[in-house]
Amino acid sequence: MEFVKKHYEKIILSAVLLGVIGFLVFLPFVISHDQDELKAVVDTITKPKVTPLPPLDLAREKSASDRLVSPANFDFSSTNKVFNPGEWKKAANGDLIKIKTGNEVVEAATVTKITPLYFVVTLEQVTTNLTGARYVVGVERQGAASVAQRHKQQRFVSLDDKKKDAFTLVEVKGAPENPSELVLKLADNGETISVSKEKPYRRVDAYMADLKYDPEKRNFPNRRIGALLSFGGQDYIVVAIDADEVILSAQSNQKRTTLKYAP
Repeated sequence: MEFVKKHYEKIILSAVLLGVIGFLVFLPFVISHDQDELKAVVDTITKPKVTPLPPLDLAREKSASDRLVSPANFDFSSTNKVFNPGEWKKAANGDLIKIKTGNEVVEAATVTKITPLYFVVTLEQVTTNLTGARYVVGVERQGAASVAQRHKQQRFVSLDDKKKDAFTLVEVKGAPENPSELVLKLADNGETISVSKEKPYRRVDAYMADLKYDPEKRNFPNRRIGALLSFGGQDYIVVAIDADEVILSAQSNQKRTTLKYAP
């Protein structure tokens, strides 16, 4: 007790110092804890937990958008008879005949046949004389505009000849008096072809079509490009013929109509 009485001030001061030191040691932990609590409060305010909304159902909107991309096409000319009533007349035998107008007239025509027209080159024969071998080459232009040019025409040619109107002789393969084939260069497109007596050259140059118009029981056989057709009270020009279609142009308004061919 005597020691405590003599040194109690030192003891109290030591206890205070120890408390201060303990507080200073513990202070960083207190600060860190307070900072964590403040950060949690800030996060709660600035970053609230929100439950995400379910995905939007845009099926109806997409369906409407798709309909706008591919709009419905309503035919109020050929199928609708409320706004476009048809006109009929009675024939002498009492039958009713529909009066066709506009596109109905030309669309009632049909293509019954399409025939390819060929450009044909053939080796007809070989002749020999003192000057050497000469070759008779047949040229047939089935699609020519002139009737006279459509028949086969013969050309005499040899290697020394200059260019012909349809071809130039480039090479004779085999013996000159009995060649296995002739190599020719065509004048119209520069193509090099080979012909022999057994193997003529053929290519499609144009087409010819047969048409009919049933409402008037009319047939138009062997029509080529440029041919005039008259039916349904109108005139049409054949402006194109392909392997599966014929294109007609109305002379009244130059409107073109394509008639498909289905053999």
